[in-house]
Amino acid sequence: MLESLALMVLCSILLSSLMQKLKLPGLIGMLLTGIILGPYVLNLIAPQILTISTDLRQIALIIILTRAGLALDISDLKKVGRPAFLMCFLPASFEIIATTLLAPMFFEMSYLEAAILGTVIGAVSPAVVVPKMLHLMEKGYGRKAGIPQLIMASASVDDIYVIVLFTSFLGMYQGEAFNVTNLIKIPVSILLGVLLGWLVGKGCVAFFKRNHLRDTVKILVIISLAFLFVTLENRMVAYVPISGLISVMAMGATIYQDYSILANRLSHKFSKIWVAAELILFILVGATVDLNYLANAGILALVLIGLVLSARFIGVFVALLNTPLSIKERLFCAIAYLPKATVQAAIGGIPLAAGVEAGNTILTISVLAIILTAPLGALGIDLTYQKILNTSNE
Repeated sequence: MLESLALMVLCSILLSSLMQKLKLPGLIGMLLTGIILGPYVLNLIAPQILTISTDLRQIALIIILTRAGLALDISDLKKVGRPAFLMCFLPASFEIIATTLLAPMFFEMSYLEAAILGTVIGAVSPAVVVPKMLHLMEKGYGRKAGIPQLIMASASVDDIYVIVLFTSFLGMYQGEAFNVTNLIKIPVSILLGVLLGWLVGKGCVAFFKRNHLRDTVKILVIISLAFLFVTLENRMVAYVPISGLISVMAMGATIYQDYSILANRLSHKFSKIWVAAELILFILVGATVDLNYLANAGILALVLIGLVLSARFIGVFVALLNTPLSIKERLFCAIAYLPKATVQAAIGGIPLAAGVEAGNTILTISVLAIILTAPLGALGIDLTYQKILNTSNE
């Protein structure tokens, strides 16, 4: 296991540095490390690590969402208003509908199977998007218009929406009737998540002001609470829907609102933790990629992904209608909403395991979506933000 960790870290640093020298995002090197060292190529990642891969990826996601919350100014988000709400579900809806209509034309699958595929590939990746948006906020790009805040907050809710639909469509395939109450769970889980995060955030501020603790200890407290949020979500799923990840961001945002000096200090420390967490996250995402599936994907899978991403683009532009954002700024939002990784890695294989006839095709396309869109979206953000977005001092 120690050998695997050493190889993972050293190879990812080497390949990430190489990618950066080629003017490409470093995460491409991390994904390649996972593919090369993973079970489908060299098989040099210890089984113990792969067994807890899902948990490790979730920990990394919690870390970056906590950091996002600690940098999220609610007043900036309020300025964005309606578009922030629409960005939570419209782009994903456009992509899911397009996939449902087009996939049966390209592959042997029913419309219901195509809808399942749409929900698998329809989620944006906060793990890719959030660090990029935090970087833009730190440099002041787009902050005045609220663009990074808009994308950062909406990307997290987008995932909840898509996963609920995925569960509903998969249940329909297995003979269950479509349950409208599943859709009601979406706003309920978001509201309860925000409420829980707000209450705990208030408690953290009061506790930290009364008790002198090192910032490192405060980080341990906050991370532990974030873990409990996600655990609570899993424990309460049969009783009441609550989004643990939204609670994580809400807690951080509340600390920022009530104790911004501390939030800025902690955010800086979380950025250092993210250096290690990012390596683990994208290496393990890469390790899920089976190149044998990609070899069988063919040109049709590429064409389908291109078409449904175009539908996502349209969805972003519709969500941003009647806003003060320029056409170029809306284009940037569409580019930033491209990356897919964590959700696809987490649920891409579930339809196959559940006995969906087109499960192999769904898994193949979800893997291909990660390989194409994660680096494409990250590269698109890096190449365009300086040209499109205004800085806060302009």
